[in-house]
Parts: sequence; C-alpha cells; structure tokens
Amino acid sequence: MSSLNRILFSCKSISNNARVFSTSTRLNADDGWFSKLLVRRIEPTKESHSRMLSDKEIIYALQTHNIRPDSMDRYLQNYKQAVDFIHSHKEDIGCELVGSWTVSVGDMDQALHLWRYVGGFEKIDKAKILFKQDPDYSSLEKERGTLVRSRHLQYLLAFSFWPNGEPREPNNIYEIRSYSLKPGTMIEWGNNWARGLTYRRSQNEAFAGYFSQIGRLYNVHHIWCYKNLQARRETRESTWRNPGWDECVAYTVPLIREMHCRILEPTVFSPTQ
Repeated sequence: MSSLNRILFSCKSISNNARVFSTSTRLNADDGWFSKLLVRRIEPTKESHSRMLSDKEIIYALQTHNIRPDSMDRYLQNYKQAVDFIHSHKEDIGCELVGSWTVSVGDMDQALHLWRYVGGFEKIDKAKILFKQDPDYSSLEKERGTLVRSRHLQYLLAFSFWPNGEPREPNNIYEIRSYSLKPGTMIEWGNNWARGLTYRRSQNEAFAGYFSQIGRLYNVHHIWCYKNLQARRETRESTWRNPGWDECVAYTVPLIREMHCRILEPTVFSPTQ
C-alpha cells in the first residue's frame, strides 16, 4: 500500500470512528477522553428550548451600556432617576430592577442593569409605550445618549434550576460569566449545568443563570456572588476538589464558541448588594 493510500485509509478510519462516537446519546463510565470532547446528540423535540429550560412566564432584560470615561458620575445619576421613574409605575408595567452594576475587571467604563418583567412580553410592550410617551422619561433617555458610547439590550429567560436572583446583603462583588454557544446545544448545556450546579450550590455563591431570547442568540449568562476576589479564588479551587465537577466542565467546554467574564460592583441603587 502506498504512503498516500495509507494516509487516506487512516483518515477514513478516524472519520468513521468519530461518527460512531458522536451519535451516542449518552456517555458510559468506560468512555475515554476522546468521547468527552464530543458534543452529545440531542434527539429532536416538538417543544421549544425555552419551555424545556425555563418554567416561569418572566422575562429579564439585560442592558449593557458602554459609558464615556469622563461621564460615569453623571450617567449613574441619570440612571438612578430612570430607576425611580420605572419603580413608580411598577404596578402598571410589572417591571423591577434585579441588579445594577459597574464593571471593575473586564470591559471597563461599562454598566450592566438587569430588569425583571412579571407578565412576559405583554408587559414589555406596555412599558415601551409608557417610556416613549412620557416626556420626563424621554428627557432622561436623551440625556443618557450623550453620556454613553454604545448600548446593547438582550431579553432573557431564567434557567429553572438556578436561584432566582434574590437580593443579597452588602458587601459583595459579582461575576458574570457569558458564553456564546454553538447553535443547537442549549438543551445539552442545561442538562449538564443542572447537574454541575449541585457541586457548587453549597457554597451559596450562585446568584442567577439566564439564556437569551432576543438579542445575541445562544448566549448564556451565569452570575455568581462572592465577598471578594480572594473568596472567589478559594471557592473555585475547592469546587475542583468535588467529584463530578471535572466531568461537568469536560462535557460543556465543547459546546462553547466564545466566553468571557467580568467582575461587577453594585451601584448604590442596586437592589442586590
């Protein structure tokens, strides 16, 4: 057999073996490292990912604002006024602030605001009309436009197996770990993290977890709460000593296209501190 034929034969064998591994719907205890690197197949379903992963008719809005470096104080004053206005209409639009943070490590001069709409997109539609028609709120929006460089909005659903983002007592830092997943892998991600979160829940650092509905799709955000950076380090190191955590990581890493983390500090008007 010529060298070229031997190479073609070897490639064909590897290709055939890879197809055998990738069509498996579960991993056995005897599977080796190679099978752990492959994305397991999810059977077709008539249910949407949203229905399978989230059990509440509650929509979350994550606002990401990139602020001009010389305008942070004015921006925060402006946004606090907007928060007060929205909360004064809470009964009408079912909207409340879950958390408000500025980034201390990661994308600097950035603020994140997480809102909860109880009542789904119907409440969001109602809120949009109110914001557009009220002259005071419109004035705040116009002023804010002069203080920011760019803005991004995502509508999210909460993973049913994560905590609900209840307010924490001061003083804490938060970490948001954002993942861009390969299309078609959201259920796989949820299956693994529903199990993986049990290895960390005893530490009480899990705050909330969300996946995108509108905006950047196949986007996941996990939010963690720590007392400080040293506590974060100790918690993460101890987690790796828990049996099963390494498998959760091994199964989820192949699902990720891109990921990044940011360390957050609560604003003075954030409900969670």
